[in-house]
Amino acid sequence: MAARSYGQYCGVTTAVELIGERWALLIVRDLLVGPRRYTDLKQGLPRIPTNILSTRLKELQEGGVVRRVPLRRGLAYELTPYGRALEPVMLALGRWGFQTMGDPEEGDIVTPDSLTMALRTAFQPDAAVDAEYELHVGEVALRASVRDGALAVAQLAPPAPPVGGRLPDGDADAVIVAGPGIRRLIAGEITPAEAIAQDVLAVVRGDEALLDSFARTFHIASIAVLEKETAS
Repeated sequence: MAARSYGQYCGVTTAVELIGERWALLIVRDLLVGPRRYTDLKQGLPRIPTNILSTRLKELQEGGVVRRVPLRRGLAYELTPYGRALEPVMLALGRWGFQTMGDPEEGDIVTPDSLTMALRTAFQPDAAVDAEYELHVGEVALRASVRDGALAVAQLAPPAPPVGGRLPDGDADAVIVAGPGIRRLIAGEITPAEAIAQDVLAVVRGDEALLDSFARTFHIASIAVLEKETAS
C-alpha cells in the first residue's frame, strides 16, 4: 500500500507511490546486491533514522517489492521478482545521475553496496576484457570478475554480510587503490596515465597496463565529456 496517493491513474504515478518516498530507492539499490538483514541495511545507510528504515521496509513489503526470508539466525530482506524487475531501471537511473555527479561533498561515503552498483552501472559488456580486478576505495574492497562479457562482483572488505556470496578464488590480475576521483577515469575526463600521474589511483599489484582495459570496461561519459565531443 502506498504511503501517499497522488490521485492519478498512471503507471508512473503507481511507481512513485511505491518507491518514491525518501530512502526507498537506496534500500532497493542495496537489496539488488543481495539479501540483507535489518542491521546490514542500517549499516549501509548510516544516515537513515531507524523508524524511517522500518517504515520503508514495511511499505515496500506491502507493495510487493520486498519480502522477508528466514536465515539460520534471524531474518533478512530480499527483493521479490517484482522488485528485482527494477534492476534495469536502477542501472539506467544510476547512469543518468552519474553524468552530472561531480566530486563528493564533505561527509559523503562509499559503501560496498553503492560501489558494487556503481560498477554494475558503468559496466560495458561489449568493450569488456576478461580480467580479475581488485578495487579498493577507502575501507571498501571489491573483486570484479569479468568473463565472457559478464560481470560478477564480490565484497572483500569490510566482511560481507552472512547472506553474501562465495569469495572468489585466486589472485586478481590488478589490484587498484583509488579515491573518489576514480569517477573522473570512469567518466572519460582523464586517461589512465593521467589518473596515475594525478594520484587518483595506483596499481599496487599486478599489470598496470590493465588500467586501459578497466577504463574501457567501466565507462559512463559525463555530460562535460559528451558536450566536448559534440562541440568537436
